[in-house]
Amino acid sequence: MDSKKYWVGFNLVKGIGAVRLQALLDHFGDLAMAWESPGDVLLAAGLSQKIITNFLAVRNGVDLDRFYEKIQQQGISVLTWQDEAYPARLREINQPPPVLYLKGTYQAEDAWCVAIVGTRRVTAYGQRVASELAAYLAQNGVTVISGLARGVDAIAHAAALNAGGRTLAVLGNGVDQIYPPENRKLYEQIVAHGGLLSDYAPGTPPDSANFPPRNRIISGLALATVVVEAGDTSGALITATFAVEQGRDVFAVPGSIYALQSKGANRLIQNGAHPLLEMRDVLEVMNLTQISQQRTARLILPDDPTEAQLYQALSDEPIHIDDICAQVELPIDRVSSTLAMMELKGLVRQIGGMSYIAIHEAQSSYIINGDH
Repeated sequence: MDSKKYWVGFNLVKGIGAVRLQALLDHFGDLAMAWESPGDVLLAAGLSQKIITNFLAVRNGVDLDRFYEKIQQQGISVLTWQDEAYPARLREINQPPPVLYLKGTYQAEDAWCVAIVGTRRVTAYGQRVASELAAYLAQNGVTVISGLARGVDAIAHAAALNAGGRTLAVLGNGVDQIYPPENRKLYEQIVAHGGLLSDYAPGTPPDSANFPPRNRIISGLALATVVVEAGDTSGALITATFAVEQGRDVFAVPGSIYALQSKGANRLIQNGAHPLLEMRDVLEVMNLTQISQQRTARLILPDDPTEAQLYQALSDEPIHIDDICAQVELPIDRVSSTLAMMELKGLVRQIGGMSYIAIHEAQSSYIINGDH
């Protein structure tokens, strides 16, 4: 039996998240041993008595083999920290979800994705912006990600699909649960032309407490988050806050100072978010104007040892080319030409003054398919 079943098992235990799961891995070496351990051993591993009680209830009450088999029969893939195909950008955030459930596909091209979020009570203005922006991004090779909620989310997903692009939806329930129910057709279209993702196990019903945490995954997967319309208490603002904490760019669509739906978005701009004044603003600020060329370059231009060495030397913090040369001990002409090629591939970005940063994205050409 696939060892992933133990990741699924611990995912069912209330109170065991990224920190405690990592502690179990550190203590036992693998989750199979942790799953079979008695309570006193788990206590020694650092779990509280309350969590151990929760765990024992799950272990005794769930036929793990049958539960995991059912997941597979539903065409749902399980991605864990240990999988190469686990989204690279999500892996970078603090305490990424140990387990992701996927229905549909997650493809290498989805590394180029932008989140579009906003209020459920969207105005005609918001509808137009969300629709046009999602279509524009999709037509330019950017995957649109949102939360499949009513309003801005659903509009963005539908527009991306109608434009022939890909879209990802992160759910606050199991990927086998359709919520809201009126989005059934959209749900099925996303499975066919994108992916549904959740860190909640299949069978988990929608619950209001689940939605704020899932927003952290939306922003964590995305290069940037665009807030179209949001009131003062909108969940979209939670997504924007997570994006800032994760070091991702935030855009907001300016609106009337009299419109309740624009108060949150306008406030984001006041606090430093990029104002979205034209659809191309996202591509230009994020250096996404040459996505197709970058993809082609990655396919036809293989990596070489110098690229690997330079990529290792770079980080999210700008480094001047002179310092890069000193660090890797290579001549400046070789470093300069290699960085130019890496920039074409979308692996690095020059941010001015001959300083460079690394762009962390999925490097392989994998396709994870929920039908496997």
